Amino acid sequence: MELRHLRYFVAVAEEGSVTVAAERRLHTAQPSLGRQLRDLELEVGVRLFTRGARGMTLTPSGRVFLDHARLALGQAAEAVQAARRAARPARAAFSVGFITGQEVDWLPHVTRVLHADLPRIEFKVISLHSIEIADALQRGELDLGFLRIEPRPGVEYRVIAREPLVAILPSDHRLARQDAIAPRDLEDEVFIGFSNVPHVLRDVVDRYLRQNGVAIEPSYRIDNFGTGLSLVASTRGIALLPTYVEPLIPWSVASRPLKGRPPTIDLAVGYRPDNPSAVLKAFLNGIDQLIAAGPAGARPKTR
Repeated sequence: MELRHLRYFVAVAEEGSVTVAAERRLHTAQPSLGRQLRDLELEVGVRLFTRGARGMTLTPSGRVFLDHARLALGQAAEAVQAARRAARPARAAFSVGFITGQEVDWLPHVTRVLHADLPRIEFKVISLHSIEIADALQRGELDLGFLRIEPRPGVEYRVIAREPLVAILPSDHRLARQDAIAPRDLEDEVFIGFSNVPHVLRDVVDRYLRQNGVAIEPSYRIDNFGTGLSLVASTRGIALLPTYVEPLIPWSVASRPLKGRPPTIDLAVGYRPDNPSAVLKAFLNGIDQLIAAGPAGARPKTR
């Protein structure tokens, strides 16, 4: 078994499609990718995917294998980056990655904590998926990340906020007239779920629906909130998203709290404790100040 087989497997598992994985992520031919997956299944000795009209779905064995495949790829990347870090001096720069949209709430606090260091460093801010931020932290390409807890070798996390999820729906939807939405209200609606890319968020939503006895098969699956907001507006569907998206929703879309105890998702800062950056040390020394301040973004009224 080679590392490329694991990379191919993870890409298809996260995209749910051989075609999409081949064209967008692996830049390889679809027939070749299909053969590689079959070879991997033969070597493992079990079926890892169920192949259907709507794409590739992981079998129970495939879901277990995915966790170990990600870990193996992470360990291999760690070996490469550890060697590269040993060969280069510490950078006079500081790079921060945010889940897209979280800059609104947290970047003002970061710059406030680091105000004494900003004039003398190159300060870089990028927006990525949570999984991509974790990978970049693990490879040493980012100094700090605001993301979900995505276990990676050499990366530590500290939870800074627990964000409740809210229902996002068209402003003129019949349920938008309610002050809060019950889980059962979602059963007869077009529901917008999540792909395997924001897998932490997907797990939170799936668990919330299951605990409330609600069985829904999503009509659409998304991997970022921008696509989710567009689908809400265009399909008149409903999505469950963290509250940080509220300052970013257009006039045609509204948010409503969920009745009872809403699901929450952790937002954490991730970093490598072996990073020698003095700026990172300064940030971590001021992290309690950041947690106490909470999100900076103003929440609009959506009613």
